[in-house]
Amino acid sequence: MTKPRIIEFPKIFDPRGNLSVIENGDGRLPFDMERCYWIYDVPGGELRHGHAFRRQAQVIVAIAGSFDVIVDSGDGPVTYRLSRSYYGLYIPPMTWRSIENFSTCSVAMILSSTLYDESDYIEDYQLFKSLVGHE
Repeated sequence: MTKPRIIEFPKIFDPRGNLSVIENGDGRLPFDMERCYWIYDVPGGELRHGHAFRRQAQVIVAIAGSFDVIVDSGDGPVTYRLSRSYYGLYIPPMTWRSIENFSTCSVAMILSSTLYDESDYIEDYQLFKSLVGHE
């Protein structure tokens, strides 16, 4: 089973400001991106509701500021602190995730392997645990 992991994106240094790039087919994303969205204006210290996806994979990038992503593949939670825009956290399908401890003015960009599908969401943690066999 694939586990969450940090992906490093290229960082092109420039005295006018650095640049990072994410492209389909460059081998860094473990899926072809179908959707991109971002979360912003979250009050500092706030928690974003947790959920998992049956089919969707994601990569979460801290475009600005920092926050914690707590992931659970069924064997207990692991916390990743995201604070650099050239790192992304890969979250495979059937992984519970929540985001918390947003710094002021942070922006979380989420790259998704699928288009939005409400039926793909698992929003009950106990159901998730039973589906992954760790009740």
